[in-house]
Amino acid sequence: QVQLVESGGGLVQPGGSLKLSCAASGVIINMKTMGWYRQADGKERELVADIASGGSANYVDSVKGRFTISSNNAKTTVYLQMNSLKPEDTAVYYCKLETLYRNYWGQGTQVTVSS
Repeated sequence: QVQLVESGGGLVQPGGSLKLSCAASGVIINMKTMGWYRQADGKERELVADIASGGSANYVDSVKGRFTISSNNAKTTVYLQMNSLKPEDTAVYYCKLETLYRNYWGQGTQVTVSS
């Protein structure tokens, strides 16, 4: 059974930085992407960034130039470096692992950007 464990969320002032981590355990077969989604209060969950098994990354326009997604060589841990954070980045951030057969989700980690 694949499990995803996220860490790194918290409270940060506008302009600050946070780094999220998501570690996958279990047997992963035919991974397609790992990535981060977020859901703010009253809004739908949206893709923030993902990285394909081949290494190519994809970002939502609102975070381009501020966030960087990366992974370890084994593609079992994915990171999201978030710089120049804004209040509108406040949300619960979820890690997602997409395989050929199904998707897996983490439990979510809260990111709050506030002065």
